Amino acid sequence: MTVYDQHYINGVWHPSSSTEFIPVVNPATGEEISSVVAGTSADVDAAVAAAAAAGPGWSETPVAVRAKLLEGVSQGLTERLEEIAQIISQEMGSPIGFARAAQLPLPIHSFGSAAQIVSEFDFEHRQGPSTIVREPFGVVGAITPWNYPLFLVACKVAYALAAGNTVVLKPSEVAPLSTIALVDIFDSVGLPPGVVNVVFGSGPVVGEAIAGHPDIAMVTFTGSTGAGRRVAELAAPTVKRVALELGGKSPNVVLHDADLSKAIPAAVQSAMMNSGQTCSALTRLVVPREKQAEVESLVTAALSGYSVGDPTDEKTVLGPLSSVRQQRRVLDYIAQGKAEGARLVTGGGTGRPEGDRGAYVEPTVFADVDSSMVIHREEIFGPVLVIEPYEDEDDAARIANDSVYGLAGAVWSGDSARARSFARRIKAGQVSVNGSPFDPNAPFGGYKQSGIGREAGLYGLEEFLEVKAIQD
Repeated sequence: MTVYDQHYINGVWHPSSSTEFIPVVNPATGEEISSVVAGTSADVDAAVAAAAAAGPGWSETPVAVRAKLLEGVSQGLTERLEEIAQIISQEMGSPIGFARAAQLPLPIHSFGSAAQIVSEFDFEHRQGPSTIVREPFGVVGAITPWNYPLFLVACKVAYALAAGNTVVLKPSEVAPLSTIALVDIFDSVGLPPGVVNVVFGSGPVVGEAIAGHPDIAMVTFTGSTGAGRRVAELAAPTVKRVALELGGKSPNVVLHDADLSKAIPAAVQSAMMNSGQTCSALTRLVVPREKQAEVESLVTAALSGYSVGDPTDEKTVLGPLSSVRQQRRVLDYIAQGKAEGARLVTGGGTGRPEGDRGAYVEPTVFADVDSSMVIHREEIFGPVLVIEPYEDEDDAARIANDSVYGLAGAVWSGDSARARSFARRIKAGQVSVNGSPFDPNAPFGGYKQSGIGREAGLYGLEEFLEVKAIQD
């Protein structure tokens, strides 16, 4: 077992001021596979100082050079895909097939796309009597979660670097090992010292030190809405720019004329992807009341191939949740759904063999769910789908938008124009129509309490740039 007792600061592995460690546990076995040092505010100070010192040189580095380095990172991830996919599978339980198909291809795309977009970006243009200039903020603090441990790092770091910022990153303490592999790639492509710095540790210590640091000009955070509020609170005294990608409770609306044979299997897949540990998962299936029984039958049939299993097995679709803590949280929500009177269609337990230590929860479906229930309102972040019946299209829109969240949504209809029209009624940052393919360059972010700002693509680059008007 490798113990990581240092942080990555100014291009080298730097001793920590801490002697405490955080275990990294394989959630499929319950075994400790590594540990990382629990950083302190002093470690954050050192990382910020390194990032600030590297800032002027990096921001003045030609765009073509920055882009080439990002392309190199994308290529390095491609060459090490299998190795890093195995790491992610071990550190957070992602089935190896999903790790290969999504957990690595997505960050590979992010670094490559950031390189391409910045190469074509106009950093200044003339507008009337003014020259409009886009400039980097300076030092960006990035705080990322465990569910897509490398992709969500890439969403922030790739575009922040492309824009000319330097970065202090706190990866999730639950799944930090894939970030360590990424640091190796940064070194291999020749990223200048101090441009990216990594401090391990907990949110209440390292995350809060980053969010409130006076020399960090912008903080970007992905995680729960509650933690996002805390980041914004800590950032407020220095009035730094804040970008937040937070929780979701996203609706998947099936209109009366939709083809259920297509819509329902796709709806199950979107809810269960990554064991339901996806912030934009479509976990509320909003269906015509008169078709609810048929929908339940189709959902049950679709789930027949979704049994939980060993994430190292090539055939496994659902691995364990990221931790025993997360497993207990999801099981508590399932118990609450039963207590509130929701009807359990299938699942509800761990689905694991007796004596297995893995943090499993079997795919679970509730029906007859209404807006008074906690399982309608709160993000569960596990393989739990709720079916919510509606009377007519206006009622469907009301149910879809009856949430403090607005991260994602979807609509199905036999008439594509009707589906697009309904999509405009959903108050969310990203809405899929009739199972449209995922666009990794589309702006991603939320309405309401799902966040502030956008990630990915052109909008993801612009998020990391200040705007200046030079009136000459």
